[in-house]
Amino acid sequence: MNISDELYRATILEYNREPRNFRTLENATHVAHGLNPLCGDDYHVYLRVEDGVVQEASFDGHGCAISKASASMMTLELKGKTIAEAKALFARFHGMLTEKADLSDDLGRLNVFSGVWKYPERVKCASLAWHAMDSALQGKETASTE
Repeated sequence: MNISDELYRATILEYNREPRNFRTLENATHVAHGLNPLCGDDYHVYLRVEDGVVQEASFDGHGCAISKASASMMTLELKGKTIAEAKALFARFHGMLTEKADLSDDLGRLNVFSGVWKYPERVKCASLAWHAMDSALQGKETASTE
């Protein structure tokens, strides 16, 4: 199986072509900028958190298909999650990307990224928006994959 078969699955391509929640969130309570200096992926992540629950999530910027699809899918997964649940989801997702964790159906649609660990340079692409989300929840304005 080559890289295009494994990484650019139909789902990733679809979310890249038609990213969900790809916009600036005007009433965001938490914002962070994420930059991958190695490849140039560059995103802002916006969250509106009320009573400790993510009500809305969006992103804008530019990057490769993997980073854009990951950011798009992340915004869908975050809605309705508490801050603790959002951070736990990030930890599980990052674990799948970096530790080859077998999460089977635990991550639902995010499992399309399960083969990314085989390509370390792509781990940073897939996790950039997630690092930005985590930084935003910590009150930090920037995030980096470095």
